[in-house]
Amino acid sequence: MLSKIQSIKNEVAKVVVGQEKMVDSLLIAFLCEGHILIEGVPGLAKTTTVNALAKALGLNFKRAQFTPDLLPSDILGAEIYDPQNNSFKIKKGPIFTNLLLADEINRAPAKVQSALLEVMQEKQVTLGDTTFKLSPPFFVMATQNPVEQEGVYQLPEAQLDRFMLKLIVGYNTKEQELEIARRISSGKFEAIEAVVSREDLEALKDAIKNIHVDEQVEEYMIELVNATRYPEEYGMDELKNYIQFGASPRVSIDMFKAVKAMAFMRGKDFVTPVDVAYIAKELMRHRIVLTYEAEAEGITTDQIIQKVLETVAIP
Repeated sequence: MLSKIQSIKNEVAKVVVGQEKMVDSLLIAFLCEGHILIEGVPGLAKTTTVNALAKALGLNFKRAQFTPDLLPSDILGAEIYDPQNNSFKIKKGPIFTNLLLADEINRAPAKVQSALLEVMQEKQVTLGDTTFKLSPPFFVMATQNPVEQEGVYQLPEAQLDRFMLKLIVGYNTKEQELEIARRISSGKFEAIEAVVSREDLEALKDAIKNIHVDEQVEEYMIELVNATRYPEEYGMDELKNYIQFGASPRVSIDMFKAVKAMAFMRGKDFVTPVDVAYIAKELMRHRIVLTYEAEAEGITTDQIIQKVLETVAIP
């Protein structure tokens, strides 16, 4: 089954240079039936990667550009009056797809954000008197631009909690950027082919669920989450004034899923603390609320998580 994962990565690599962490995180979130939020400056191949992934998986892909004047109906769809038949008909929005890219989600007002996040949680859309179940799989990748501060609506903590992972994407290396420029200028991009079927995807999900997690590793993950809530119990008194709210219970649930996928993608049939540490920041960075004091001193959630990883005893 691991060869299927590699085949998907090979197809994505036809049009995406580098960004291995982004591709791995997308696959983890998708196979665990979660959603992902990606933060990074424009031009880092976020849209290209999701489009390539959808083609490699043989799934439908749609992109919604979030803007300040966007309405919930622009995403979900609406009832449209048909004067010829004197009746209303349903016009479905871009949410009816398998992979949805919500581009610059923080540009849309709260009504649109909450409408999308409700669908992410419930996997259904209600238009008028009719409720539509979304056809599985349904996966949302949302992006936000950290540079601009005007005309943006930051996602509240409760909405951020709906995302399994939050990934911070950085620039490519100089060598990778040179390769990107050469490929685009010469137009040398190979066509992406679907390399897995729906049955293959279900088999991959089942294989991930069967990955073994030792009881000590399970307890270690719960300790990590608990340490963000009660740092003083772990000898991290200095963090108490920096954390307003620790990681939510959803972190524990998502962590148990994600580390299995991480181990599977590394070719192992069991989870180690290394797998946990590799993805801990992506799981928790958007689910810890800092105090004003922490923000004033320039303390980040990544620094908090790093301290927790260094302090909590490894089994």
